[in-house]
Amino acid sequence: MKRELFTSRIRLRHIHCFVAISQERNLGKAADKLRLTQPAVSKTLSELEGILGAKLFERGRHGARLTRDGETFLTHAVPVLEALSAAKDAIRSKRGPKVEAVHVGALPTVAPDLLPLALDGFRRARPHAKVVIQTAANTALLEMLKAGELDFVVGRMADPQMMVGLSFELLYVEPLILVVRASHPLAGVTSVSLNDALKFPVIVPPKNTIPGHNTESYLRSRGSNLPANCTETLSVSVARLITKLSDSVWFTPVGAVREDIEAAILAQLGVSTEGAEEPVGLLQRSDTGLGSPALDLIKSVRALATARRSGAKQLPYY
Repeated sequence: MKRELFTSRIRLRHIHCFVAISQERNLGKAADKLRLTQPAVSKTLSELEGILGAKLFERGRHGARLTRDGETFLTHAVPVLEALSAAKDAIRSKRGPKVEAVHVGALPTVAPDLLPLALDGFRRARPHAKVVIQTAANTALLEMLKAGELDFVVGRMADPQMMVGLSFELLYVEPLILVVRASHPLAGVTSVSLNDALKFPVIVPPKNTIPGHNTESYLRSRGSNLPANCTETLSVSVARLITKLSDSVWFTPVGAVREDIEAAILAQLGVSTEGAEEPVGLLQRSDTGLGSPALDLIKSVRALATARRSGAKQLPYY
């Protein structure tokens, strides 16, 4: 198809509709977001797929998931809308001061460990900037990043198809540890085996997450299985409260409980978890430049990650 014919047929409404479905992963929710009817959204999507000659979404009872062609088109569609938004902001900036905003995504187990201190450094350079923090499972964060909802993500690598259009920069490698409340029967015991820990109720990340998969792999490598009566949760606050109020053993990345261990609220069991480490890094869209506020926050995150690797507890002056 000639470029002139393509550009004469595609419309901005096609791109808005496509990106909305990518963000919401559901045609009905995308229709609500666009204030359209679902049939109108479905028709617009069909028009776009006809123009491109490609299927962009796999639709089923679980919603709409991008196809490989959809992933490719998304890497070009989002910058188009961002360019238009930047043009609008440039015009508005002439009428008055603009509030700078950074949208960052982070894993629930990483956010409490990195972002509070990183924001402390960031605020020194950008005291008036607005920061929006979104926590979710890794897959959901990467989908939001690719759909343009987030500037960057502090998360983990994913399968190759999910990483299309994204870059990954390693920050540090995070160990998986076992923790209990400070008054737990195993707290302070010099020699604790994995079997000793599994005699108590356990809390683990959900199976469909990377930490959950790593936990199961770790247990299998030690000849054990995940107990059928385990508690699965992605919520750090829920897992933390259960651990504080019961004899449960929590399998968690160390970042989620670092301060609680230092404050002697929770105690780490001396069970070896070698081989269950998880890389944590910065994920960005490969083809999109970031504004200076987002770059400043990334700088602060990098500084804290460097301090973590060196064993420092505080962030260097930013």
